[in-house]
Amino acid sequence: MAVGRVVLVVGVLILLFIPYLLWGTGLLTARSQAQLRTEFAQAQRRAGAAVPTHPPTVDRGGGAGVQLAAPTAEPPVGGPVGVITIPKIGLSMMVVEGTGEAQLQAGPGHYPGTPLPGEQGNVAIAGHRTTYLHPFYNLNELVPGDSITIETLQGIFLYHVTTSMAVPPTDVAVVDATSTPTLTLTTCNPRYSASQRLVVHADLVGSLLVHTKVAPVAAARSREAPASAEPQHDWLAAILWGIVVAGLTTAVWILARRTHRGRRAEVVIGGLVAWLVVVFFFFQSLAPLLPASF
Repeated sequence: MAVGRVVLVVGVLILLFIPYLLWGTGLLTARSQAQLRTEFAQAQRRAGAAVPTHPPTVDRGGGAGVQLAAPTAEPPVGGPVGVITIPKIGLSMMVVEGTGEAQLQAGPGHYPGTPLPGEQGNVAIAGHRTTYLHPFYNLNELVPGDSITIETLQGIFLYHVTTSMAVPPTDVAVVDATSTPTLTLTTCNPRYSASQRLVVHADLVGSLLVHTKVAPVAAARSREAPASAEPQHDWLAAILWGIVVAGLTTAVWILARRTHRGRRAEVVIGGLVAWLVVVFFFFQSLAPLLPASF
């Protein structure tokens, strides 16, 4: 009997973990997005950046006349970079600095070591495809000519998609430096799998710069090649929450058995609510320990 109950509880946890990954993780991202938007608005006020009232237009000279943003220092890892908007797929989210697990849980992440949006070179941004609000879920729908805009402290920058391709996960050449201002978006492919990377390239075709107090850095600065952040795996937290789940499950089971039948439903319902709350925190600590998946 005891073995059967353990198997039942484990089965229920597995069934609950799937919807948690697909939808529950979005609660964490939504909270992070709200915080990032607040931080970005505060940074705009500090920099004296006037919010543009209209989007940039396409430069008809093939992009040769587009004004570039002056190179500036990257935000701290975890800080806001700007707002990425892709009308074709209904996306408007804050971009966070960094592509580690914690950063990609907050939103699309800018690869450290690549230029910031609007600057010369290859701006690289990664994003989840099926979890954490799945910002790049429909990235495969983009075709040449589709618009992507990114608003930063220095202005709004308009990119047009040029190519879309699937590459092996080990192909890091897609974020190599370029001699022209470009944008590269990466995510997992196909959906619910990390066997490939979907890569979308776009060219800068328009810009609307704003005057800010952001100090530029030397234009000839060298950027380090993008590096994957080492994941911080907190196994202890997952184990402790797992113990709490097991202990609470046992306590509710015993208490329900010992409670008078007339009040047993109250105990079960109350215990179930507490159990679901604890399970949520258990899943929250467990999800980062799984193999990386966008």
